[in-house]
Amino acid sequence: MTNAWKRALAWIAAAAGAAMLSGCAAIAWAGCQDDLRPADAAVILGNRVYPGQRPSPALAARLDEGLAIWRAGKVRALIVSGGVEAGGVLGGEGDEARVMRAYLLARGVPGSAIIADPFGDNTELTGRNTATILRAHGWRSVIAVSQFYHVPRTRLALRRAGVTDVRGAHARYLTWGDFIALPREVVAYPVYWLGRPAWL
Repeated sequence: MTNAWKRALAWIAAAAGAAMLSGCAAIAWAGCQDDLRPADAAVILGNRVYPGQRPSPALAARLDEGLAIWRAGKVRALIVSGGVEAGGVLGGEGDEARVMRAYLLARGVPGSAIIADPFGDNTELTGRNTATILRAHGWRSVIAVSQFYHVPRTRLALRRAGVTDVRGAHARYLTWGDFIALPREVVAYPVYWLGRPAWL
């Protein structure tokens, strides 16, 4: 390989690295800009459930954020959207929406204020299902609650599903895994914008 080719490849690698870093910064900044104006509902996206019907720390943080929004009177209902984990724990302990609902009930949210979506297996399905729920209740606005890196794509999925008034709020929980997830979101966001494939 000639020196010219080596220099060209080095420039390409540097440009790709810079683009990825810029994308990560943009996703992180957008995901941390909470918009807590009053809305009809908040949708809390599911995450891993531990044995014993215990939400993972990330899921608990999402639920706590949604709970704070509800207690502040910002929304009239909380939509809990998640799937049943593949190969989940016996007794339905992998049912994210059920575990999320139980968590909120135990903290004083009345059952009438919780709407469970057990078919939110991915972000796009959560967007579609939430849009259907909003239409069924005659509602128009929603606050998406998830990890900071996931909020921008969730908002996009909701808008693509026909929800025009979408806000966001991020969970107050941070791990190194969140920063590992950022590059995936840099790729996933434009892919969602163009049309989500089955693997996202």
